[in-house]
Amino acid sequence: MSNKINPKRREPTAAAAVAAATAVVATNTSSSTGSSAGNTSSANTSSSSSSSLSSAGGGDAGMSADLTSLFECPVCFDYVLPPILQCSSGHLVCVSCRSKLTCCPTCRGPLANIRNLAMEKVATNVKFPCKHSGYGCTASLVYTEKTEHEETCECRPYLCPCPGASCKWQGPLDLVMQHLMMSHKSITTLQGEDIVFLATDINLPGAVDWVMMQSCFGHHFMLVLEKQEKYDGHQQFFAIVQLIGSRKEAENFVYRLELNGNRRRLTWEAMPRSIHEGVASAIHNSDCLVFDTSIAQLFADNGNLGINVTISLV
Repeated sequence: MSNKINPKRREPTAAAAVAAATAVVATNTSSSTGSSAGNTSSANTSSSSSSSLSSAGGGDAGMSADLTSLFECPVCFDYVLPPILQCSSGHLVCVSCRSKLTCCPTCRGPLANIRNLAMEKVATNVKFPCKHSGYGCTASLVYTEKTEHEETCECRPYLCPCPGASCKWQGPLDLVMQHLMMSHKSITTLQGEDIVFLATDINLPGAVDWVMMQSCFGHHFMLVLEKQEKYDGHQQFFAIVQLIGSRKEAENFVYRLELNGNRRRLTWEAMPRSIHEGVASAIHNSDCLVFDTSIAQLFADNGNLGINVTISLV
């Protein structure tokens, strides 16, 4: 339940073709002229041959591209990485797709648990592009480092930062705010580095979340307050601020959340999390402002809870 403030497919690369150069030697009745022409022709031919070979070879980058194309899964066009299994005819398919198939997608023959050790050995010497290359990542990595890099790649698409799993949107950072304004119009945005985040009807039963946007210092921040049952029968509130930006940008800010009233004060101060990280892990580890319902009642006014939010530059 959500209460918002007011409650490629890549075609396989063809192998480089090496052009055959044929030396043509001109002859002339004059020995001196013939000699000169012959030398010139030989030099030009040699240069042409060298140029053709160099262009066709393409260097290490071209060779690497040719090799990576051999690892493309015929179903999802991702890469087939070790352990590499083949069908009885030698065709490959990635582990993810293999579990969903009943026959080889290339020859329609039976799938077999045959290890292709030769391709596994080749894979150790090939650098594969990051799967987020379409979003600007230029990294090429050996397969043992590929998965770890992609999980934290700064170029990976951003997910919708709103709490819950109902919105499946994902895209580049510069489109996040546009998505929020178009698809989550109920979220209120306040301007300034010092605001009051008012969560209404905090006594509503079950899991509830409140969301507000704060704009300051040329950036947008999302304030999230979640109420959930973390332990049996024990409801807790979790308040956190996340930056609509990268982790590197988040390092430039610090936020402070404060409950204040009835001669009491409860404060939390931390660096905002990037929306790349999300808030789920922070809530799970209680790395945010945490208080239970009895504490909330000490600061609430007629079922409404005001949280002072201050954003500062480091």
